[in-house]
Parts: sequence; C-alpha cells; structure tokens
Amino acid sequence: MSQKYILLPLLLIIFQFSFSQTPGSIQGKIINKNGIAISGANVEIPGTKMGTESTLEGEFVLHNVPAGNYTLRISYVEFQTRELAVSVQAGQTTTLSTVILNSNEQNLDEVVIRANGYINEFTRGKSDYVAKLPLKDIENPQVYNNITAELLEEQVVTNFDDALKNAPGITKLWESTGRGNDGAGYFSLRGFPVQPTLVNGLPGLTNGSPDPANIERIEVVKGPSGTLYGSSLISYGGLINISTKKPFDYFGGNVSYTLGSFGLNRVTTDVNTPLDETGKVALRVNTAYHKQNSFQDLGFRESFFFAPSLSYMVNDRLSFLVNTEIFRGESTNPTMLFLDRGAPLRATNIEELGYDPERSYTSNDLTIVNPNFSLQGQMNYKLSPDWTSQTVFSRGSTKTKGYYSYLYETTQYYQGREEAEGSLTNLDDGLVFSRYISKQNSNTLTTDIQQNFIGDFQIAGMRNRMVVGLDYFNRQVIDNSTGYIGNGNVYVGNASLQNVNESVFGIYDPSAYITNNDSGKLSTAATDNLLANAGLNNNTTREDIYSAYVSNVLNFSPKLSAMVSLRIDQFESENNSQTALSPKFGIVYQPILERVSFFANYMDGFSNVAPLQQGDPAAGVTTTVTFDPERARQLEIGTKLNLVKNKVSANISYYNIEVTNMVMEETGRPFFYVQDGEQYSRGFEASVTATPFAGLNLIAGYSHNDSKLTESDQTDFLGRRPESAGPKDLANFWASYRVPTGKYLGFGIGVGGNYASENMIFNRALGGVFTLPSYTVLNASAFYNVEKFSIIFKLNNLTDAEYYNGWSTINPQTPRNFAASFTYNF
Repeated sequence: MSQKYILLPLLLIIFQFSFSQTPGSIQGKIINKNGIAISGANVEIPGTKMGTESTLEGEFVLHNVPAGNYTLRISYVEFQTRELAVSVQAGQTTTLSTVILNSNEQNLDEVVIRANGYINEFTRGKSDYVAKLPLKDIENPQVYNNITAELLEEQVVTNFDDALKNAPGITKLWESTGRGNDGAGYFSLRGFPVQPTLVNGLPGLTNGSPDPANIERIEVVKGPSGTLYGSSLISYGGLINISTKKPFDYFGGNVSYTLGSFGLNRVTTDVNTPLDETGKVALRVNTAYHKQNSFQDLGFRESFFFAPSLSYMVNDRLSFLVNTEIFRGESTNPTMLFLDRGAPLRATNIEELGYDPERSYTSNDLTIVNPNFSLQGQMNYKLSPDWTSQTVFSRGSTKTKGYYSYLYETTQYYQGREEAEGSLTNLDDGLVFSRYISKQNSNTLTTDIQQNFIGDFQIAGMRNRMVVGLDYFNRQVIDNSTGYIGNGNVYVGNASLQNVNESVFGIYDPSAYITNNDSGKLSTAATDNLLANAGLNNNTTREDIYSAYVSNVLNFSPKLSAMVSLRIDQFESENNSQTALSPKFGIVYQPILERVSFFANYMDGFSNVAPLQQGDPAAGVTTTVTFDPERARQLEIGTKLNLVKNKVSANISYYNIEVTNMVMEETGRPFFYVQDGEQYSRGFEASVTATPFAGLNLIAGYSHNDSKLTESDQTDFLGRRPESAGPKDLANFWASYRVPTGKYLGFGIGVGGNYASENMIFNRALGGVFTLPSYTVLNASAFYNVEKFSIIFKLNNLTDAEYYNGWSTINPQTPRNFAASFTYNF
C-alpha cells in the first residue's frame, strides 16, 4: 500500500508536467472598419517562426504555441499594423475579440507571406505598381515576376545584374557602360532590349548599375505596357521596376560586411527609427560602400550609396512618403568587343576569335564617374471610403563624367593591308580592333508629376477597382562630351609577336615591339592630348510628354473579372510632335477562388521614336532624322496558381507580340536608319516558387522565345532572329534549406544556377553569323542565420565556366568567385 501512496503523487506530478508542456492555440477574425473580412492578412509572433495567414472569411488559427505571454503582430498591405498582448495557456485555445485594421494610405510594402507557418521568402502576392492598383497577382491578367530582398540576401547579391538572374525570360545583353543618357545595362526581355528605368513606378534613370542596398523587391513585368507607363521608359518586352525599402513604425535594422574575390569589400547599413512616440513619423536610411576589382588584368568599380526615406502618417486620411537616393560610382569601362557591321565577319565564334577573357584592354587611369540623385514624394489623401487621391512627384539627375571607349573590329584594315601587301595569312586566327574614345560630360534631368484617383466601389452589386490618372514627364539631356577619336589598335588572336607588330602595328624593329597587343595611349595625360582637338558636342535635347489614362478592373462575380484600360500620350520635342492612343484588355477567371486563375490579355505598346543622329559618329559627320511612332501588340493566355495554402505559386503563359513600323539600320550602312520593319516575338514562359515544407524555399523558371523580322526592305536582317533577342532558351533555379528547429536551427545550404542556349549576337546576310555558345553556370551557398546575426558563404560559377553575353558585341563574364557576408541585426 505504501508504494501506491508514493506512486500516486508521482503520477500526478508527471501528468501535470506533461500537461504544462502541451502547446495552446490562438484564434481570431480580422476585419476592416466597414466590417468586411480581410483575407490574406499576416499573423505572426515576432522573434519566432510562428505565423499564419487569414482565410477568405478573415479567420485565423495559430497552432502549437507554447504556453506563455506573447505579442501578436497582424499586418496587411494598405492597413496599419496592430500588435496585441496575448496570453496562451497550456492545452487551451485563446480566442481574441474581432481585430479591426485601420487603413494606412502609405501603401507600405507587403510583408513576407507565411504559408501555414512556413516562410515563403521568394514571392510577394500583391503589387501596387504593376497595374497602378493594389491588385493581387492571381487576379492580374498581366504576368510579372518578383525578386525579393530575402532572396538577394541569401544569394549574397552585390550587383543588380546578378539579381535579375532570378527571373525567367530575361538575360543580360551588355554591360553598364556609364556613358551619357543610356549607360545602364541592357537586358533582353521577351525578345526586346530593356533597361532598369523605374523606381516605385516612377522614372528612375541611371547611367550606371543600381545598387541593391535599397531594394525591397524587383518586379520584372512582362509584355508591352504602354497603356499604363507610356513609351519613353519601357520596352515592348516589358519593364523593370525597383520597389524600395520603406519606413515602418518601430526601431530596427542591420549592418553587414561582405568580402570576396577580386578584392571585394562592401559595407551596408539599414536603420529604421520612429521619430515620435506614436510611430506616425518614421525615418529609414540605407547606405552602401562598394569596392571591387575586375576579374580581368585591369579594371575596378567603386561606389557610395545613401538612401534616406521618410514617412508621415498625419491622420487616418492623410499621409506623406519621401524617398531619396544619392549615388556616386566610379569605374573603368567594361570590355566589349564590337563586331564590324559593314563587312563579312572574319570569325564566327569564340574559338575562332582566340580571345583571352582575362585581357581588359583598358587602364585604371581612364575611368568614368556617375553621380546620380533622385527624389520621390508621394501624398495620399482619403477622399471618401471609396476613393483615394494620390499625388506623386519625381525628380532625377544622372551625370556622366570621364572617359568612355569601345573596341570596334576594323575589317577595312585587313582589306587595305591585303591590297598593299598581298596577304595576311598569319592573322587568319585573329582580329584587329580599333579603340575609339570620348571624354564624357553629360547630364540627364528628369521630372515626373502624376495625379491619380484610385477607387474601390460597387455599381449594381459589381466591384470596380479603378485608377484615373494624369502624367507629365520631362527629360532634358545636356551633352558637352567630346567626339570620338581613334586611340590605337588591339590585336585579338594567336599570331606570333613578330607578325602582329609588323602587320598590325607596322613596327619592324624588334627592340620596339609592342608586347601587350595594344598600341593605344592609355594614360590620362596622353588621352587628353589626343582629345584636345576632338571638339565638343554642346547639345541640349528636351522632350515633354503629357498623358492621361484610365484603367478599371470589374468583377462580374468573385471569380470572373475584366480589366479595360486606355491611355493617350502627347509627345513634344524641339522638332517632333506625336500623339498616340494605347488600349489594354484583360480577363481573369478563377475556378478555385484565390487558388487557380486562367487569364488572357491584349496589351498595347508604342514608341514615340526620338530623332536619331545618323552618319559616322567617329568622323563627327552626323545629321538628325525623325520617325513616326512604332507600335507593338501582344496577345497572351495562361494560368496562375496559388496552391496548398500558399505553399506553391506558379505562372504559365504563351504570348505573341507583333511590332510594326520599326526603325531599322540600313543594310551595309552602319548608323543610317529607315522605318520599314515588322517583327514578331512569340514564346512560352513558366515560373514557380514553393515552400513544400518548413525550411525549404525554391524558385525556378523557364522561357522559350522565337523572334523574327518578317517585313523590311533591309535584306540584311529579313527573316532572321534579331540580335537583341538573346538566347532562345533560358532557365533559372535556386533552392535553399534552412533547419527550422532543433540543435541545428538556422543552419542551411543553397544551390542553383542559370542556363542559356546558343546566342546569335550578330545575325546578318552581309556580315554572317557570330554565335556565342550555350552555357550553364552553377552556384552554391552555406549559411547560419539566427535572430541577431547571419553568416553566408557563396560560391559562384562552381565549374569555372567560360561564358559570354553580347548584342553585336562580345562581353566576357565573371569566372569562379566567392563572397562571404556577415550581418548583425538589431
């Protein structure tokens, strides 16, 4: 009996201990001030991995919460974040009173989606910019891909070009040159060249490469989007919009240091602080210092970036947001070999060319500097429960100062030598490139003012979401650069030193031989002396564009909606005046609401083609020619998926873009233009982001593009794939796993890469075809990430693949390299 009396209290203690370890739950419902349920709101306990999302009825349940006292944070786009004190008892469900979220007209960026407790770091389910309306991806008839800040951090991305490798259907054409007016990098999107020109949906021009320190996400928007964005800043293939980091209502931030190959040193900070006790006024500052040498024998890039942003919530109806970015970068010119556009090619692939990708043919004395400044101001005022007034202002200044040069194949050189000396058989394995150089002094000023009225209202029981807007855009380019002059020849190939000096450089005395295959004068003093008589452009150009647009999304039912949009543009410049109308139509049907949608769209794009300088720029002999607008039309069908409680999202689509009235370069006459081209660009795209189980995140994409010039009197290009179309097939993939619980919590690995098929960077009847080979580049990372700090090691180009990009140019890409990032969060 004594043993029973002893055992009974012991069992009671064990039972009580077991019960005390049983987790509890938190449940509730989220509505707006009008009593309408909020679907997709994020519910989380800060500092933990616990989180969920509200259902279509606004309800949520947070399971497996250990007993204790917590702060529950509830947030949703366009609503003020709420934090509630919650006490959880073991084995019990804590039921909250109905949570009411008040609207927040600051339009703060959407927070990371949590899928049933799993963090989906690689996607955002909603955008305020793509449709100029707060529209969920699954109900938008247009395709776009998100590249999130979390993904960039995990991949230790330190430059904008690498960031874009995470979106399907886009590839780099050529490097950021830094030269005046168009010095940012060029990319191919759905067969057409595009540059990053939009920040928060407003003009954000740069002559360099944007620094990723202030990027919350990058939106790669597909298809001609002239109806909502006009013609001056986008491409027929789509647009690239950068969404910046915005202030929030509590103190926090991080500091990070990154080191790596080729002397990489990078320091970034991100600090956010409320400026008053209520958090209605908040300041966020992002900064970055970057220094890195080229992977080639010479070259470097150094920059400083400073981006303060301020938000002020005056009251429930009025708010202000100001974003500012200040950037100064200095770099050498990237190596790009321009193929001769006026004569048959002597080499048709990299192997025949015999180029050494470690040779830069540049000098660290000849640099180009790009100071940029941009300011964006936004005022939102709630006119009524259904309508909001949004007034936005943007001002930008991007400058170019320094030396820009390029290497141009000189086939005429061979012809002249062959006539004078009979043969150049010793040079058959190589090419001669002439260097042309200019001293750049250019400034591009932009001003944009928009007034939007955004409504969400019902007519006859049907929901309407509408934007009505007016837009004024001004761009002024002040160009005081010199003309281009020749600065030596460069031999690329495998001929002997003696043959190169005698045949290329005309040097017959071995004691005076040039040993670096470059006869140029690459010091600052020598180059300035060459440019002394080059003359200055002293040109100022200005364009003014006045626009009005309207777009409405009409829900015939919760599952069926249609978008109808129209824009009118009036383009004015000193010697050109044009008017263009641009319609857009789209339809979305969701057989399973919020989970599966089928869509179709008709999208219109146009281009008020600016006057071009035609002639011989190297000789300084040019004239100005004007053109009528070009026009692009797209038909697209596809499906969007959001499955397994937001764990899997995907886009699949087929598109057909037809372009008419295209401006073409004349056959056999480089830098001379006519307007007689018609082209199609057709293709298939698929992308998926998924969180199959806790800790695993993946993103993948594939695209196939078929492009052809179908009409033109310029037989050099007729029936051929345009050189700007890039590779036909592209694929991207990245997967990472982070241990979510237990002893190894926070440890993780990542692996992924990119594939590109063959690329005909030069494709002409007269000159022939130069083909870059296909390539596969693999990357991997290992990391340890906890609440206060993270360490990430990244190895890029694991197999040290030699690969190239180009657009009638040959651009060598970076070999194997590593980076290590150390971040402290506060």
